[in-house]
Amino acid sequence: MKTLSNSILSIRQNVPLFVSIAALVLYSSCSSSTPGAGAPPPQELPVIAVESKPVTTYSEYTASLEGNRDIEIRPQVDGYLEAIYVDEGAQVHKGQTLFKIDARPFREQLNTAKAMLLSAQASLETASINVSKLTPLVENNVVSDVQLRSAKAAYNAAKANVAQAQAQVESAKINLNYTNVTAPADGYVGSIPFKTGSLVGKVQTEPLTVLSENKAVHAYFTMSEVDFINFKEHYAGNTIEDKIKHLPEVELLLADNNIYPQKGKVELAKGQFDKTNGTISFRATFANNNGLLRSGNTGKIRIPSVTSNSLLVPQEATFELQDKVFVYALTDSNKVVGTPLTVTGTSGHFYLVSKGLKAGDKIVYKGIDRLRDGVQIKPQVLPADSVLKTAAL
Repeated sequence: MKTLSNSILSIRQNVPLFVSIAALVLYSSCSSSTPGAGAPPPQELPVIAVESKPVTTYSEYTASLEGNRDIEIRPQVDGYLEAIYVDEGAQVHKGQTLFKIDARPFREQLNTAKAMLLSAQASLETASINVSKLTPLVENNVVSDVQLRSAKAAYNAAKANVAQAQAQVESAKINLNYTNVTAPADGYVGSIPFKTGSLVGKVQTEPLTVLSENKAVHAYFTMSEVDFINFKEHYAGNTIEDKIKHLPEVELLLADNNIYPQKGKVELAKGQFDKTNGTISFRATFANNNGLLRSGNTGKIRIPSVTSNSLLVPQEATFELQDKVFVYALTDSNKVVGTPLTVTGTSGHFYLVSKGLKAGDKIVYKGIDRLRDGVQIKPQVLPADSVLKTAAL
């Protein structure tokens, strides 16, 4: 207990010494930092000069794809579906058998028609014999010519019966052939709602399937009234048909954002606007030799437009404030100033700018999140071509 009291007494006696040492250290620290204190050096940031270049921009319109012919496959005779030779989505060729309808009733109809033809031919032969027999008798005045005329009339009737029987035979053959339902063109089989054993017929509302002929594919898209007015003003020609002819080849952007390798051509514009949504329809046609496109696909039509000179500003060099696009422009004193831009469109990863900058102006390319108006930087000027290539990737 006595030892603890002595320790406390010793600490109390040395408190002034501890305070003096702490104050000396603090003063020394402040004294050593104050003489060398000053503003930090300006940060080094990449800077590019804005350039004016010819640019191709694209107007995009949502499109739905259809084969150049979607053919409904319907039965031409009534009967039970005996066999289905194709599967949904299969590629088929013209003349290939798709379905088989029970042919037995139609085969018997053909046999009956052939028998009736034989009977009619026999009657015709009999009538011909009667005419041949009566002709010399009439010439020799043995019998009256009334009998000969009656015989000739019977012959003509028999001849007509033969022709009718022949037609029935041909009709029976046609119906028998209809039991084999074949593809009228090359294409792809759609959905098949019927199964083997289903009763099908000519009056049914639903087709056996729909065959899409896809050697060429139509992409249907619509323009708003404003877009249509711009289209009429932009392209040469006195009529809409003439203006369509002056349209460049268009691209098809697929659902996976890949560009279809072959370009298409706009061929048709609908004659009037749709009253419900205020749009007018167009159609572009694309070759589809490899069968990559199918009816029912969706995508976007991209119509190119070439602008002779546009200021290109990389989007990553911009920031948005209150729905406006800004860049940090560099002044002669290497200070940055937030500058609003008037953006007229986009091309890849670039903004097309009409106001706010001019060709040759320098802007900060990267690191803009660390800046504010009036901050001085140390510019690291980058070649414009390298920036264009990098931003385009």
